[in-house]
Amino acid sequence: MKKLEIEGGRKLQGSIRISGAKNAALPALAATLLTDEPMVLERIPAVADLKTMEGLLQSLGAELESEGERRTIVTREIGTAEAPYELVKTMRASSLVLGPLVARTGRARVSVPGGCAIGARPINLHLAGLEKLGATVRQEAGYIEALAPLGLQGATVAFQRITVTGTEDLMMAATLAKGETILENAAREPEVVDLAAMLNAMGARIEGAGQSTIRIQGVERLHGATHRIIADRIEAGTFLIAAALTGGELTLEDVNPEHLGAVIAKLRQAGAEVEVLNGTAIRVSRQGEIRPVDVTTEEHPGFPTDMQAQWMALMTAASGDSHVVETIFENRFMHVAELTRMGAEIELAGNCATIRGGKRLSGATVMASDLRASACLVLAALAAEGTTVIDRVYHLDRGYERLEEKLAGVGAAVRRID
Repeated sequence: MKKLEIEGGRKLQGSIRISGAKNAALPALAATLLTDEPMVLERIPAVADLKTMEGLLQSLGAELESEGERRTIVTREIGTAEAPYELVKTMRASSLVLGPLVARTGRARVSVPGGCAIGARPINLHLAGLEKLGATVRQEAGYIEALAPLGLQGATVAFQRITVTGTEDLMMAATLAKGETILENAAREPEVVDLAAMLNAMGARIEGAGQSTIRIQGVERLHGATHRIIADRIEAGTFLIAAALTGGELTLEDVNPEHLGAVIAKLRQAGAEVEVLNGTAIRVSRQGEIRPVDVTTEEHPGFPTDMQAQWMALMTAASGDSHVVETIFENRFMHVAELTRMGAEIELAGNCATIRGGKRLSGATVMASDLRASACLVLAALAAEGTTVIDRVYHLDRGYERLEEKLAGVGAAVRRID
């Protein structure tokens, strides 16, 4: 089992290049199934979830070539429309192939996906949407099967609750449906906008991505294209907090500051100095104390749930009490027990955590429970007194590219051990 060993108390100084967004690359890879022509994807980060998705595409019949961060993918024929459990058991985003497979072949059989145990992320929103588009859907023996032998038909789909992967899945399916599809109460995340841009480059007709209503005019076929994945806003946010927490100064390069508005605003309230240098770089530092700031997670453009655990690590060092309210996932406080092992004082009441800040954490042996909890513990370890060992960092590898290498490059004392 791989672990990270971190010696705390060092200020981070220097520059970090932000990788491509895992949560944008996953649907982009799935979307390559919609055409039989070559697709070129640039800025694909080397993280475990994407390697899993690439393996899934190859099992479905795709030919894939890798050259650094560049992928060339062509799926001339789909040999099988089944995504087996063995391939997708570690990755929630496997459901993203449902829409493309049904749209192109009229059939999909996908294992009920796995991923982080952070709470219910019901796939029923995807399935209800596919049924609106004319597919027959059934679930049995751990698999979801969707059939549309005569093709999909455009319809109005009103999501009962905002779902990012549901929006992406239905948007992909609707590109090849007959007529117009309207998605209401759609997710507005930058990753949804990025996918729409890629699909439009392939010949789709999508309007309104980034707004709550998206309109898709179906086309007969899509063609090949080249697309560059957007920067990972969650990775960038994690490093912003790392600089503020350690009192260092970091410059993040190749990033989109507009995607980090809520995080930057909260960091400034907490006493960090955040400077947007140009359209693609951010500098962050801190001179004074960390002030307590409350956050409530919301769908974009609100404070992202994927930054909640990292924010809690920052608030353990704040000069007073702060509150974190989690509204997206009901089981996303599993990092709290590990933070308390390091000396944090945190009280839980339902979906609200009260952090009693101001006491420096101490190094300890802790265990990661999910992807973002892993990042939280890394941040806490960077600021703690002494050495921290983080177990089960395979969670970290699912979403962060070369994290320890990037941190070591700006002065952190971190190493991976087996």
